[in-house]
Amino acid sequence: MEKYVIALDQGTTSSRAVIFDQQARVVAMKSFEFEQIYPQPGWVEHDPAAILTSQIDALREAVRISGVPVEAIAAIGITNQRETTILWDRETGRPVYNAIVWQCRRTAPIVKRLCDEGLEAHIRRTTGLVPDAYFSGTKLCWLLDTLGLRERAERGELCFGTMDSYLAWNLVSGRPHVTDATNASRTMLYDIHKNDWDETLLKAMDIPRAVLPKVVDSSGVIGMLDPEILGRAIPVAALAGDQHSALFGQGCFEPGMMKNTYGTGCFLLMNTGDEPAQSQNGLVTTIAWRIGGKTTYALEGSVFVGGAAIQWLRDEMKLITRASETEVVAQSLPDNGGVYMVPTFTGLGAPYWDMYSRGTIIGLTRGTGRAHIIRAALESIAYQSADLVFAMASDCGRKPLELRVDGGASANQFLMQFQADILGCKVVRPAVIETTALGAALMAGLAVGVWKDMDEIRRIWAVDLSLTPQMDEATRQSVLAGWHKAVSRSMHWIEEQ
Repeated sequence: MEKYVIALDQGTTSSRAVIFDQQARVVAMKSFEFEQIYPQPGWVEHDPAAILTSQIDALREAVRISGVPVEAIAAIGITNQRETTILWDRETGRPVYNAIVWQCRRTAPIVKRLCDEGLEAHIRRTTGLVPDAYFSGTKLCWLLDTLGLRERAERGELCFGTMDSYLAWNLVSGRPHVTDATNASRTMLYDIHKNDWDETLLKAMDIPRAVLPKVVDSSGVIGMLDPEILGRAIPVAALAGDQHSALFGQGCFEPGMMKNTYGTGCFLLMNTGDEPAQSQNGLVTTIAWRIGGKTTYALEGSVFVGGAAIQWLRDEMKLITRASETEVVAQSLPDNGGVYMVPTFTGLGAPYWDMYSRGTIIGLTRGTGRAHIIRAALESIAYQSADLVFAMASDCGRKPLELRVDGGASANQFLMQFQADILGCKVVRPAVIETTALGAALMAGLAVGVWKDMDEIRRIWAVDLSLTPQMDEATRQSVLAGWHKAVSRSMHWIEEQ
């Protein structure tokens, strides 16, 4: 009988279920959106019950529309929006508060306190992260403080978890309280070198160990799906944060291999092997995955405004009606005409880290037209991604040889060719661009023997598009110099607060 694997892809705005066959092809997919809750400016929450319902509904509906017999489903993997934090009652399973979403900024004062107490260097060295309200630890600290729940937490009456933990608790028989190493590495509480919760940070935030989940491998059976959900107990055999899962789904198994996801922003991860690389360029060090007790590490960098620049052209500037128009418009010009757009609507991230930068369009002449602005916006996505690739190459001492790409904007062939040109390396788009879901499915299938090893996974990973650089070196250096000059003009635009 043909075997199938299901990925539960629990994201920030929707919950999806994707069914893959043994050739890693998508058989069926279903998603349901859920409400975003904004109690006050800068605060973002989710209703955990709505997420759980949407995820179960997506799972059941995907199985129904696929026609796949439940008996043929070999395993289920879970991948999730990272850092979003839930605290629930161990006895009843009921959350004590809404989930605090990764985007929420309410815990910035706690981060400032930790830095004022001299813990910034410890956080960077131990967790690999930059101190920020983005991560889960300060969210948990806020919940315990605000709701007065420390004594209950110390008595072991409460469970903390990110979305993977919450789904595992609710979907798996026996209610395991677990998370995997990738999600643990995004809490700002986890020592990625020792693979254990860090006592110094737990003490600084007054977080008892009794509230924390057990940290397990990313690929491995954690238990069986509650048979009431699909009518059969099925191994739940993978947990991984979304970007880590995408790195695995892209087959980036060797040190130096990297992937970039082109969405509203862009997420670039590079496999650095069994040793964590300390960045000198403001990148984040993280766990890529842990399989068979062996930890693989990665460097991560983010572009704040990727596809969001194209949305801005469409929604605010009214220069286009559909994002897909940009490819034809950009190709109508021989070059950018000296026009550069630096879309720093919310400041510059790595490797510049200037929160006082603001968006810039520069190099305008009387001959500049709509097409130049559109092309400059597209090119800005590639330039920002290239800055991260070059930063990673500098940190690791490795010249980039290939960039694997996914996400919505990877469908834009002009953008992908331009990315190859300015990087001076091959850009490869896989046949399956649902790489986040695919990674979770592959990890789950690996755990139960659907695929016997990573060599077999390498063989089934298929290429849809492979682009090699077409730009000569002199032009490449010239346009990169123009970009960096434009970035310098955008920096420190507003006065420091």
